[in-house]
Amino acid sequence: MGNTQDTKGLEVLTLAHGHLVEVVAGVPEAAWGAATPCTGWTVRQVLNHARIDQLGYGLAINGGRPDSDPFHPADALDGDPSAEIGKVVRTVADAYAGLPADAEQVPTPLGPLPLPLAAAAAAMDAGVHAWDIAVATGQDRPLPVELAEGIWPVARHLVDRLRDAYQVFAPALEREQGYDGAEALLAFLGRDPRWTPPAS
Repeated sequence: MGNTQDTKGLEVLTLAHGHLVEVVAGVPEAAWGAATPCTGWTVRQVLNHARIDQLGYGLAINGGRPDSDPFHPADALDGDPSAEIGKVVRTVADAYAGLPADAEQVPTPLGPLPLPLAAAAAAMDAGVHAWDIAVATGQDRPLPVELAEGIWPVARHLVDRLRDAYQVFAPALEREQGYDGAEALLAFLGRDPRWTPPAS
């Protein structure tokens, strides 16, 4: 038997995937070209980035890689966005569910990690980009605090290193009084929890 942390890891991934799928399904048709907290990227690009990243987590388990660069995502939609993201998260969930509960190291796009951290890293990616899409498209779907709690351990473990080495996260913002765990996580990841779309 693995320790309870493992289950928590897969639970947090399930939670993040559910949140991402729900947010993508809620995007109004006219909002795909809207600006997002990811400076210079439209909602379409954030969705494609999230999709390629999730694919990366699923494929890494068997030594594969996505065939496109997540940091240059297309500003286009391929097919039905909800169906596409649903298919990808199912693939990732199945890949993780197939791992032994006591897997000490799981291959990820960020290098090998213990199973709970690997699952939480994939969850961090899915959950935070779901938040980007939700706030960009006027959806009242904040990052769930329970999801943020599951992500914090991997954020503490990885983010500063990734920030320094690859500049993949903006500098951390100050944690303001009154922030809940999810808002504090967003600020730590360089996002303004109170972000609103620029006035058109």
